Amino acid sequence: MKQFFKEFLLEEEGQGMAEYALVLGVIAVGVVGVLALFGEQIIEAFYDVIDNFNDREPAEERTT
Repeated sequence: MKQFFKEFLLEEEGQGMAEYALVLGVIAVGVVGVLALFGEQIIEAFYDVIDNFNDREPAEERTT
């Protein structure tokens, strides 16, 4: 039984996956934080782009 716990504590096989999960969690928290801080400005920027596309003449009506 002692040998089992000793091997269990020294096993590093799942360590890589745990590290990837931690990195992914930190990235997710960062994205949520950025969206919370700049969400309205990002939405306004997208609406500005949409408005610019809507204000343009259709391709068949433009003269080159």
